[in-house]
Amino acid sequence: MARVEEGKPYGWGRLHAAFQVLEGLAAGRTELGKPSKLRETTDTPRNTFIKLLGAMGLHLLLAREKGGRHAEAAEAVVGDMVRLIAPERMSRNNLDPREVAEFRQGYDHQIGLYREKWGDLVV
Repeated sequence: MARVEEGKPYGWGRLHAAFQVLEGLAAGRTELGKPSKLRETTDTPRNTFIKLLGAMGLHLLLAREKGGRHAEAAEAVVGDMVRLIAPERMSRNNLDPREVAEFRQGYDHQIGLYREKWGDLVV
């Protein structure tokens, strides 16, 4: 049996966390774990990530323009995104309750890593 950490929903949760943190770095604030945003992603992962990728360029630019730790964090987060997008087709289907729980575990894990590294930038 595969570990939860090896599953697609877990990885998508980590990826979603990276997008939320980049958006927060660009705006100077984050709304982490907001249920409506998490639900939208678990309902249609591929469609949601396509939208998030569309906004990523502007978020990256705004975060990098802030300079300092914001710029450093944005660079690292985008690098994480590249590694977290698996080289395979992403699901267009809603996640079942087990997959939603795995998604949330991945999300929480990635947010924990960012908080550990950048503390006050990831509230």
